[in-house]
Amino acid sequence: MTKPIIGFIGLGLMGGNMVENLQKHGFQLNVLDRNKEAVAKVVARGNATASSTAKELAENSDIVMLALTTSEVVEMVVYADDGILAGIKEDAVLIDFGTSIPASTRKIGADLASKGAGMIDAPLGRTPTHAKDGLLNIMASGDLETFNKVKPILEQQGENVFHLGALGAGHTTKLINNFIGMTTVTAMSQAFAVADKAGVDRQQLFDIMSTGPSNSPFMGFCKNYAVDGVSDLGFSIANANKDLGYFVEMVKDLGTVSQIAEGTSANLKAAVSADMGNGNVPEIYDYFLKLEK
Repeated sequence: MTKPIIGFIGLGLMGGNMVENLQKHGFQLNVLDRNKEAVAKVVARGNATASSTAKELAENSDIVMLALTTSEVVEMVVYADDGILAGIKEDAVLIDFGTSIPASTRKIGADLASKGAGMIDAPLGRTPTHAKDGLLNIMASGDLETFNKVKPILEQQGENVFHLGALGAGHTTKLINNFIGMTTVTAMSQAFAVADKAGVDRQQLFDIMSTGPSNSPFMGFCKNYAVDGVSDLGFSIANANKDLGYFVEMVKDLGTVSQIAEGTSANLKAAVSADMGNGNVPEIYDYFLKLEK
């Protein structure tokens, strides 16, 4: 069976490694990114062509994949005059691997459907290293027939590929997951900062907490920074700030409220405003250490 031609937009650390994995599996790609060096690197490996616009990429691809930063960027790439919607082929499929607002995802899906194209939202778990090796966790959702159409390609990219229901369920699940994770890391980081201010030995605090039910990989990441000065979570404060903001927006769309999320979001926003956005989330410990009433 002939492999589908894949268009891939967004060649950052995660997207670039996903593309390398697809190239290893013999897929022909059309690629697009503002970073021309990243594009050139992909093209140099072979079986890849640089596209000048998202419309051109969509016109020449059977599956279009996105690894972009925000819902706003996704909508811009989809709805621009030279965007994906202007060039998407009938029966093509758009897959959004980023973390987006579910309402935006559903709107894009409906507009693609009007042109006979499908959409899958498929946010990711794990790291860029897993992406290169095809070992990601993929939280996919959308029409089951469309999902089954692209499932073999998703299984080249993910060790665990989940189908979670109707379009938007993947992004919803990812935002809930990140709400839990980033709230946990923010709270634990402040716990270490409060311990320091109170004169409690941070290593001893970890030794005590890690013997109980609070122990988790997240606690390990927080301890690695707050106690050992090693920043190894690999998820930035800026990204956490974006995702918590999306979670708060999603909760409001559901007609409810999350004061826990709002509190975490406020701390993350403050850390970004303090020029800490590029640091990994456990580095918010430094923000709490300096925080005064």
